Amino acid sequence: MSPHALNTPIGRFDIDTLEEGPAGCRATMPIRDMVNPITGLPSLASLAMLLDHIGGVVNFRRQATDEWTVSSELALEASPDATAVVAAAEDALVLGTSVPLGAKTATALAECAFRIGDVVIASGTVRSFYIVSPATFAESPLDAGSMEPRTGLAAKASVGPARTDGATVVLPQSHDRVLENSMGVVHGGVASAGLEMAASAAVNAGRTDDPLTTASLRVNFLRQFLAGDESRYEARPLRVGRRSGVADAQAIGADGRVAITARLTAYRC
Repeated sequence: MSPHALNTPIGRFDIDTLEEGPAGCRATMPIRDMVNPITGLPSLASLAMLLDHIGGVVNFRRQATDEWTVSSELALEASPDATAVVAAAEDALVLGTSVPLGAKTATALAECAFRIGDVVIASGTVRSFYIVSPATFAESPLDAGSMEPRTGLAAKASVGPARTDGATVVLPQSHDRVLENSMGVVHGGVASAGLEMAASAAVNAGRTDDPLTTASLRVNFLRQFLAGDESRYEARPLRVGRRSGVADAQAIGADGRVAITARLTAYRC
């Protein structure tokens, strides 16, 4: 299989799907620019993008001819040394592998694992439910700017400069048609990455050393996430101690409604 076009969410993140089908999916993604644009620290946010892709593909490939899939839950679990391995890997690729877990009913579940070389750095799951296939689908943009490669998480995810509102970290999500899925809403993997960036920044606010690194990210997709002037990620710490922290985050659409929620847990390495 060939790499995805740059005017698609998967192509924007340089994901290369090696094989896919109802029995599994394998795809790679470069990690050279996995840096949180808010904190400047090594980030696992892009893994959420790869997880959504390889898990979602397996669920999708099990659909009936008149069905489509919508992600409802995503969970990422990182190894204790995942961030350190990513930071030291330079130009290596992350290989993601997914397989179906259990039978397909009204929903489907995929189980995923991520490796850099021979080292397993994370695992995860994606749960999807089935809907009637839409009659029409959004087309990818064809302008020259949409076909340009992007470097860095902020550029790839089209997020703006973050701000703080008390203890809340606010990360704007710009409207970028490249990052919309075939149903015309912000791709679930992109949104999950944005939630991780904001939540990680929230638990690390004011820390000058010994940063807390992401251990788990659990995402619930509530409704369509529409990008626009007011679309954003908001994250607030629930508790932050010397060795661990927990933060809740939300993706708020251009319509002002909470579209996606997430909880991040982080620990000092």
